[in-house]
Amino acid sequence: MAKRDFYDVLGVQKNATADEMKKAYRRLAMKHHPDRNPDSKEAEDKFKEANEAYEILSDADKRAAYDRYGHAGVDPNMGGGGGAGGAGFGDIFGDVFGDIFGGGGRGGGQQRSNRGSDLGYTLELDLEEAVRGTKVQIRVPTMSECEPCDGSGAKKGTSASPCRSCNGSGQVRVQQGFFVMSQTCPSCHGRGSVITDPCGSCRGEGRVRKQKTLEVKIPAGVDTGDRIRLTGEGEAGAQGGPAGDLYVQVSVREHRIFKRDGADLYCEVPIDFADAALGGELEVPTLDGRVKLRIPEGAQTGKLFRLKGKGVKPIRAHAPGDMLCRVIVETPVNLSSEQKDMLRQFKQTMSGDDNKQSPNKESFFSAVRKFFDEMTK
Repeated sequence: MAKRDFYDVLGVQKNATADEMKKAYRRLAMKHHPDRNPDSKEAEDKFKEANEAYEILSDADKRAAYDRYGHAGVDPNMGGGGGAGGAGFGDIFGDVFGDIFGGGGRGGGQQRSNRGSDLGYTLELDLEEAVRGTKVQIRVPTMSECEPCDGSGAKKGTSASPCRSCNGSGQVRVQQGFFVMSQTCPSCHGRGSVITDPCGSCRGEGRVRKQKTLEVKIPAGVDTGDRIRLTGEGEAGAQGGPAGDLYVQVSVREHRIFKRDGADLYCEVPIDFADAALGGELEVPTLDGRVKLRIPEGAQTGKLFRLKGKGVKPIRAHAPGDMLCRVIVETPVNLSSEQKDMLRQFKQTMSGDDNKQSPNKESFFSAVRKFFDEMTK
């Protein structure tokens, strides 16, 4: 299938400015973001297509080659005269909470030099919130776009002027012997423009420090170590440069009953020795409510009971895991004199029957006797 025209992909005219293309790209990226369209192959394809289009058209050299030769000018696999190189994205969907926007929105040299810093935020969640998903509001200290100058850094009513040292390219040519090299312009620091009348609010930087409140959608099944990337929610770029990204790192608090291991949940269920010996039914908690757990006669400490489908459904999994209940036989304490006498009588009734009624005990001491016999030979 032939590639669509990159200008059509972004929905802009061929004479669109860099600002118009950036706004169009951001609109498409947010619309087709994988987090907003889970399990949608069509949205994923459109997201990749917008990334590739913006990667080419936001770079002045690649855009010139594309305008002259079309796709052949920027794709070495198609041949042609431009040779500007392909998009080179790799796999941008390596981690559902990781590098989702790995290739998009970073444009050419000037945009890269002005791009805002990425930010990190650790979000603590209860186990129930992580398993079921939730929406949370977070407050992040960041550098945001200056409103009076719209992030340009220039006083309202004025604009930046092309740098005279590099003629607006952001690069200067330096000759050393027989070699001619390009380097970042020292006058404009690669921006290609200089501000002669800076904004009074941001002093020409185009951004100011403030607290930003964001609503973050947490998908069901996240776990400690998962990361959500919010594109463009990091620090604003200097003098109108693109914003960085915000990485929200998930940390799940320890639960008082359950422990999670991937898709499975574990819990320890204490039972008294009478229930362990005679068997019976117990109510145990799950994240969905309560279920009956049948204890067979002669249950021993450490025995695991599996409750199918009562665990966690991780992201991208088709079915939830299981809940595993480990039985802990509890020795009674603070016994009355009457209870102690009853236990002594009970113990006497077991004399001579250890092999049948306490098989683990008999097996252990039999092995101990054999061990000592071998040592004395």
